[in-house]
Amino acid sequence: MATLVRQGKVRDVYDLGDAYLMVASDRISAFDWILPTRIPDKGRVLTQISQFWFDFMDIPHHLVSTDISTIQVPEGLDPTDLDGRSMIVRKCEVVPIECVVRGYLVGSGWRDYQRTGRVCGIELSPGLQNCAKFDQALFTPSTKAEEGHDENISFEEMVDVVGRDTAETLREKSLEVYNRGQQFAAGKGIILADTKFEWGWHEGELMLIDEVLTPDSSRFWPADSYTPGQNQPSYDKQFVREYLDTTDWDKNSEPPELPQEIVDNTRRKYIEAFEQLTGKDFAWK
Repeated sequence: MATLVRQGKVRDVYDLGDAYLMVASDRISAFDWILPTRIPDKGRVLTQISQFWFDFMDIPHHLVSTDISTIQVPEGLDPTDLDGRSMIVRKCEVVPIECVVRGYLVGSGWRDYQRTGRVCGIELSPGLQNCAKFDQALFTPSTKAEEGHDENISFEEMVDVVGRDTAETLREKSLEVYNRGQQFAAGKGIILADTKFEWGWHEGELMLIDEVLTPDSSRFWPADSYTPGQNQPSYDKQFVREYLDTTDWDKNSEPPELPQEIVDNTRRKYIEAFEQLTGKDFAWK
């Protein structure tokens, strides 16, 4: 019988014996809180985008199948609800590092630069604007926190955790996947501003795991409205963050419910990202 072995902010992971079943829920988090309101079909969008990128990238990864008819569905779960949001994946030993790649100066990187002139310890030219494009993407690793914020670390600190050979391989592979994804997205009118990857070991081979280049793990901006020097409109959950910033929620207590308008617009943004990237219609409209 499959057992629940992990429940993250979005994904539930079940042990199938020789593999895991990863189910992407419709939960949404912001400011390190899981919000009480779900975004319908969000988990399906994340899964479908990840599947698209796993198929596109010529790199070892953990995805085996998205066909749940090949497994015994865990007790208590509805196969209809699992459709489109489930991945059967290889069991991997997770590398305890978030591999963050930044192509643009935004978010915590912009705040860091304003204070120090650096991003995660990497010195940058003076006078850069908010959302400026880097000449070359930056690799800025962080720790993986089970709760709360991940902590940015230097590359040398990463070496101390995983060893130099593994650290250099992770940096090379993360930049390679980001650059390939960024180039493809650009052809679809989308700027892939930054992202984070997870990697794991399977039978001695380093594999790309979890989700890949989704609106939850990345910043997607419409290229036709990109304007350096200001925050950009996005396809990700920034829409929800901006709404929460207009409320009186203190971000230290249980978050409020989201209004239906915010739910509908957020769902629309996620589906828009999938359709524009893949050129396919979202099957669960």
